[in-house]
Amino acid sequence: METVAVFGINNDALNTAVNVLILVLIVIWAALIWWTFADARRRIDDPILIGCAVAASLFPFVGTIVYAIVRPPEYLDDVRLRELELQTVEARLGELDYALCAHCDYPVRSDFLRCPSCMRRLKERCYSCGKPIDPTWKLCPFCEAETATTPAPRARRRRRSQTEQPTEAEAPPT
Repeated sequence: METVAVFGINNDALNTAVNVLILVLIVIWAALIWWTFADARRRIDDPILIGCAVAASLFPFVGTIVYAIVRPPEYLDDVRLRELELQTVEARLGELDYALCAHCDYPVRSDFLRCPSCMRRLKERCYSCGKPIDPTWKLCPFCEAETATTPAPRARRRRRSQTEQPTEAEAPPT
């Protein structure tokens, strides 16, 4: 039985070693094609680009090396996880003390009565405790005072005319 001589090698032991080496290189090449396909599926969302990466790896060894250089740096799961974390952080920030002005989208705190940018009234002041409250509330949550749509009239101080003289009871002590 005569074996086929690869590269013109007539030595049976050397010919077997070369055949085994060629088989190993073919297995490694097939494994690199599979690795490129599996890695591209985890990193690339577009099926056409995945096909291009696998087609490039059909060029023995060089295609896989080129793919390894130009592949996206992150897995798709990591990108989705990072976006979810960013959404969570934005939601937490929204729950904190900051909001946006309804008129100009300027960031305002929850205790602002007016927007610093557009000067529009954001909240009313409680007439009892002075804290900012929403105009639709019927009760101040801070002092439990009932809110009114109009402020309670204050007792105004009357100015004395220059002709009026203070009486003895009103006169300051000397």
